[in-house]
Amino acid sequence: MVKRDKKQPLYMISVVSKMLGVHPQTLRMYERDGLVTPQRARRLRLYSEEDVEKLHLILELTREMGVNKAGVEIILRMRHRLEFLQQEMEEMMQHLENNLRRDFERKIRKIFVED
Repeated sequence: MVKRDKKQPLYMISVVSKMLGVHPQTLRMYERDGLVTPQRARRLRLYSEEDVEKLHLILELTREMGVNKAGVEIILRMRHRLEFLQQEMEEMMQHLENNLRRDFERKIRKIFVED
């Protein structure tokens, strides 16, 4: 199974605005406010799947939960930190598992070599 790159720029602003049911100006405003940063190809804004997911979250927070721009910024920043910490934890767990496996294998070899 091929894993898709969610950061790959795919969608023009008109497509994203239709996908999310918002005016393109709303997307430009979110970009101006620094909430999302689509890539540029000449003068075209190109949004990735990750950008669209982030915009969906922003719209959910503002429309359905009544969160203001400052609150959205805080939530996005905390979410980013949480994702970073989760990745760090996964790397640490992998490191621990590798060390435990090596220690276990070393003890097993020692048991069989001494007998």
